[in-house]
Amino acid sequence: MISHVLPTYNRAPIAFEKGEGAWAIATDGSRYLDLGSGIAVNVLGHTNPDLVAALTEQAGKIWHVSNLYQIPQQERLADLLVEHTFADTAFITNSGTEAAELAIKMVRKYWHDRDQDRIEILTFEGAFHGRSTGAIAASGSEKMTKGFGPLMPGFRTLPWGDLDALRSAISDRTAAVMLEPVQGEGGIRPLPDADLRDIRALCDQYGALLVLDEVQCGMGRTGRLFAHEYAGIAPDIMMVAKGIGGGFPLGAVLATEKAAAGMVAGTHGSTYGGNPLACAVGARVMEIVANDAFLAEVNRKAALFRQRLEGLVAAHPDVFEAVRGQGLMLGLKCKVAPTDVVKAGYAQHLLTVPAADNTLRLLPPLNITDDEIAEAVARLDRAAASLA
Repeated sequence: MISHVLPTYNRAPIAFEKGEGAWAIATDGSRYLDLGSGIAVNVLGHTNPDLVAALTEQAGKIWHVSNLYQIPQQERLADLLVEHTFADTAFITNSGTEAAELAIKMVRKYWHDRDQDRIEILTFEGAFHGRSTGAIAASGSEKMTKGFGPLMPGFRTLPWGDLDALRSAISDRTAAVMLEPVQGEGGIRPLPDADLRDIRALCDQYGALLVLDEVQCGMGRTGRLFAHEYAGIAPDIMMVAKGIGGGFPLGAVLATEKAAAGMVAGTHGSTYGGNPLACAVGARVMEIVANDAFLAEVNRKAALFRQRLEGLVAAHPDVFEAVRGQGLMLGLKCKVAPTDVVKAGYAQHLLTVPAADNTLRLLPPLNITDDEIAEAVARLDRAAASLA
């Protein structure tokens, strides 16, 4: 008999009823050190007092109004996003998948309004842009697309990091290049800054739009507000979600005025997107994370965490191969199945997340303490020892 909750997840036999910072507390009272953060969502930890205050204050006023009306909280969040990024405009969504759908629509509308038959979007193996039919078509992953055809046409998947393949594929018929500066689901794989600059130059050469998916690697996760800033380039369109809501469902599409010019009244909409409750929380997240001192602390903690993880790899060469990633978006390349490490972590009351390319994801809250980093590595050490 099918469960009342559609069984699309292989769920661990743990349920949480409370959270405090980097700790998730199970229904039996057990405390778990959370290095998953809801898959890079809880950037300020569980029940962060600033976010609770923002949510509570707004909840006592008004939760939802239609986008048929002006929404001051939405305008405040959009102002902050534009102020701190390349963008001229923002559309607020409920999720990363919704952001991906709008980004694809925006690309197609851009070329339609120029009377040019350019629909092909070049993407890369290992990508994850969401689970809508458009997003899975963009990924080119057989695992995600099998059984859901016919898929949305207009995507061509290239080998990850293969700029020669991109140079051969891109042309004056290319609509856009779409990629994650750091692949998350694909195995915590950062694209070198030089490669990202070359991709920007190729897009400029052929007039194609550059679309960046910073749903997982954005919002301070890599030590910059957005990962592409390290390369000193700017996209035309960018997808944001996960961390922007600090745990509240929220996303956004950011764009230049030129790229967004075709998205006039009636071309896109959302019932819940941009609601006052979500935007009040998102604005508070932006105020905290988009701060030089906060981001400097992310980088300091990231260096400390990485140094200790390098020692962990050296201590367990039969379990781990290498550390990869950027900022507090870190991965342990494993010599065993990463799901085995995840399960061994449960026994140590530690939460981690598996990824492709035999990688274990470590995505702690950005405000994790030094002591919690030390405790996390100690628990990883015990988990690895149990596997050896």
